[in-house]
Amino acid sequence: MALTYIRSLRNVNFHEVIQIGGCRTFAVGGGKKKGGKGGAAGDGPKASTISKEVKASTVVGANILKDGADPKVLPDSDYPDWLWHLLDKRPALSELRRKNLESLPYDDLKRFVKLDTRARIKENNSVRAKN
Repeated sequence: MALTYIRSLRNVNFHEVIQIGGCRTFAVGGGKKKGGKGGAAGDGPKASTISKEVKASTVVGANILKDGADPKVLPDSDYPDWLWHLLDKRPALSELRRKNLESLPYDDLKRFVKLDTRARIKENNSVRAKN
């Protein structure tokens, strides 16, 4: 039996098999669903079952503990000052290069050194990769 299987494999063009096997295919829907779950009623977005008061007073989905509860939203004064500056735009390397380095604040100078070092390392790596 194994011998006949091996003989049948001799006639197979493996290049075609690899090309067919490497193609990505997607299932096609079979028309309308009849009865059961889904259908036209389930196509739209689902309404939230959480009330607006709960959404405004708690951070829904922030609980990481199995038996814990979602944390409450505190007033802005209870959070540290640095939190409000996390999304501030920081200057790019090209912008920092145009400025006078002696007049830069410490945080910008530290950022300049970090970005400049990173750029030099990338440039050196690309030069070495070409050789």
